[in-house]
Amino acid sequence: MALDDDIAVLSRQPLLGLMERDALRLLAFAAETRTLRAGDVLFRSGDVGDGALLVLSGAIALTTGEDGQPAREIAGPGALVGELALFTSLRRPVTAIVREPTQVMKLSRAVMRRVLAEFPASAERLAEAVASRLRAFTEELTDVQATLEAIDRR
Repeated sequence: MALDDDIAVLSRQPLLGLMERDALRLLAFAAETRTLRAGDVLFRSGDVGDGALLVLSGAIALTTGEDGQPAREIAGPGALVGELALFTSLRRPVTAIVREPTQVMKLSRAVMRRVLAEFPASAERLAEAVASRLRAFTEELTDVQATLEAIDRR
C-alpha cells in the first residue's frame, strides 16, 4: 500500500482518526505491514504487548484459552487489536490466532510515543478521548453496582 493509503486506513480508526495528518503520516511511515498465514499465532495471553495490530484483510481469532473453546471475538478488516498497548505496557488478555490469510499493519508503542511527543495537539486530543472513555466506563460500572445492590436487597 502507498503511504497515503496507510494514512487513510489509520484515519478511519476512532482514536487514531483524532490525530493530525502529519502525525498519522509518521505513524504510517514507521508501521510494518505483515502478511500472515492461517494458524499463525500473533501473541499469547499473558505476553507483554509492545503495540497494536490493525487488520487490513483477513481475520484473527481472539480467545482467552487454548482449550478448543470458540473464539471470544473475531477481528476482521478495520479492527485495531491491542489498542491499549500503543500507550502502556500490559499483558495481553487474549491469544490471537490468524484464521485465514491475513494482512496486518503493526504499530509500535515506541513510535506512538515519538509521534505524541512531536505532535502535542494530537496527544491532547487522544488524552481527552481516553478520559471520556474512562468516564463512560466508570458510569457503566456505577450502574452495574446499583443493579447488583438492588438484587441483593430483594
